[in-house]
Amino acid sequence: MKLLAVSDIVLPQMQDAGFLLRTYSDIDLLVSCGDMPVSYLDYIGSILNVPLFFVRGNHDTEYEPGRPGGDNLHLRTRIFKGISFAGLEGSISYNRGPIQFTEGQMFFNVLRLLPALLLLRSMRGHSVDLIIAHSPPLGIHDLREDYAHRGFKSFLYLMRWARPRYLLHGHVDTWDRRRNTETDFGATKVININPRYALDL
Repeated sequence: MKLLAVSDIVLPQMQDAGFLLRTYSDIDLLVSCGDMPVSYLDYIGSILNVPLFFVRGNHDTEYEPGRPGGDNLHLRTRIFKGISFAGLEGSISYNRGPIQFTEGQMFFNVLRLLPALLLLRSMRGHSVDLIIAHSPPLGIHDLREDYAHRGFKSFLYLMRWARPRYLLHGHVDTWDRRRNTETDFGATKVININPRYALDL
């Protein structure tokens, strides 16, 4: 199973049907890690004819039920073609926006997901295959000098306790190629997919 993950930045080539079909014709699933226009997600999904799993980013305040046309993973687990997913939306609270969380609020979200994840871990050694998040974990790919792009400490606990195979996130730009975009933390590979990333599972 192969997925295409996108976040944060609208790329002109991703709005070209020919480019999408040439480059991503083997994709089974589109995943959004947030801060993506509804029209962008719907276009990519319709051209590639694949379903969408998503979480909202801190700027996705205009989303409505059915828009985008996909499955919101926030605080939910889902299985697609034998691969399991769970999601956590939003960023650290920096101006009290509706899709922003204090560290305490996000820790509560982690605790809400944890029983299902620990049950999976007890059966197979890891919980879900992928955690889909908008923000990174604290100290991994985040920008501590920029509070709005600081990661969540609670994600570190989540990875220690649940041992997902991957945690995919966006929120932090990758234009500076000196920054790491893939980091191993225990049993979990953390990947900053911003603005796009193809992952073969």
